[in-house]
Amino acid sequence: MAQLTCRFASQILEVTLSLNAIVPEHATTPSPVLYLLHGLSDDDSAWQRFSAIERYAENYGIAVVMPQVGRSYYTDMAYGPDWYRFLSEELPVISERLFPISTRQEDTFVAGLSMGGYGAFKWALRQPERFAAAASLSGSLDIVEVGEREAPPPEYPLIFDQSPAGSDDDLFALLKRYRTPQACQPALFQWCGRDDALYPANVRFQEAARETALELDWHEGPGDHQWRYWDRQIQRVLKWLPITSPDT
Repeated sequence: MAQLTCRFASQILEVTLSLNAIVPEHATTPSPVLYLLHGLSDDDSAWQRFSAIERYAENYGIAVVMPQVGRSYYTDMAYGPDWYRFLSEELPVISERLFPISTRQEDTFVAGLSMGGYGAFKWALRQPERFAAAASLSGSLDIVEVGEREAPPPEYPLIFDQSPAGSDDDLFALLKRYRTPQACQPALFQWCGRDDALYPANVRFQEAARETALELDWHEGPGDHQWRYWDRQIQRVLKWLPITSPDT
């Protein structure tokens, strides 16, 4: 596997950003790709620093693209940059130009942890034609509840100048689009530890998703909000993804 760190100018954000990528070195056709999203306190290096994602991805012949989005909740901020537009419009174009990755929906996946779990599900539910599957590990899935906490993240009022309830940033509102089967709808994988502060919101999400036409693979178990659990669960995600070898 080739490990690459890239710096590039984002036209949407008007700033230089970095991303990390892991790409199969000897594939003869474009590789399947997993967009892997970081959490609130992390950056584009976190998955490689704290998990063995490169070794795991090599077993499946899949490229992994890990962007940097700061503490944005993968959202177009009310008082700040359009991070969701960057993620959903510009990042795929840049990645497809830089790396030998497939552009087919059946070869494209997204996953993330905590804030990144929210970003992964939001991106997949808003652009279902792009992804075959999406995964959330300990996801911060109830963005409305995040703002109602006694001490929400300091960036929250900069991201949302009013409650996101019912908007396209509200995952529970997005689920309502899938009450009946759609032509394109990604499969979902969700895991959260029972000792995690985000566990109640994860339970609420999986209960709401059960009432839709979406395919949801829900898992829970011992664990809190730590990398030793995410390192274990990302292996489970890779095994679950419907990855087709690019050379078959």
